[in-house]
Amino acid sequence: MSVTNLRQNMEHWQERVDLAAAFRWTARLDMHEAVANHFSLAINEEGTRFLMNPNQVHFSRVKASDLLVVDANDPETLEGPNAPDPTAWGLHGGVHRLCPHARCVMHVHSIYATVLACLQDSRLPPIDQNSCTFYDRVVIDEDYGGLAFEEEGARCAALLHDPRQKVMVMGGHGVMVIGETVAETFNRLYYFERAAETYIKALQTGLPLRRIPDDIAEKTARELEAYPEQDARHLAELKAILDSEASDYAT
Repeated sequence: MSVTNLRQNMEHWQERVDLAAAFRWTARLDMHEAVANHFSLAINEEGTRFLMNPNQVHFSRVKASDLLVVDANDPETLEGPNAPDPTAWGLHGGVHRLCPHARCVMHVHSIYATVLACLQDSRLPPIDQNSCTFYDRVVIDEDYGGLAFEEEGARCAALLHDPRQKVMVMGGHGVMVIGETVAETFNRLYYFERAAETYIKALQTGLPLRRIPDDIAEKTARELEAYPEQDARHLAELKAILDSEASDYAT
């Protein structure tokens, strides 16, 4: 089927294309975990129906037309021929069911965010401009309970009750990032991993860290939140690169 026909016959086509581009770039940055991580995007007003990557498909191969439509309120979703991964259903279904402000949810085991999640103190201090982005905007899950089946997913979702906190460092597990759009959420995921990398490498020097004062960190976070169109432009540039390479992500 041609791309034109796909656009005509599949709902939420632009959202599918954006999400597929995010999968491809996450793989290129080596922020994925083989075939084990998941992104989702709500497609109804309540947020309970969402797009999600198909079970056990590598991020580098996900196409717009591959994305599943999942209903967080329909347990029979797990019984279909294209059923999502049960842990994806538990974690993402729980968030979309309980946190309507989380329109887009990205969960990865990226290296530096996961190292941060393995530390006894998983806070990300404001030591540079990128880390200031997340000042007082991260929730830390201190009670890892095993694979994110439905009960564990609901427990994690309950920690995201404050719309101000759009990153969850999942202790002993990885990171979850939420947002309104694919562009916003991917941009946040990218910069959190960069900030975590800077912090972990700074710790490795063994030298004292330069901590930015709390008031300046908060001021910087607000300025970055208000910075115009940076997230949308970021994703648009990534799609332009993929398009120039004749990638099949948007098919």
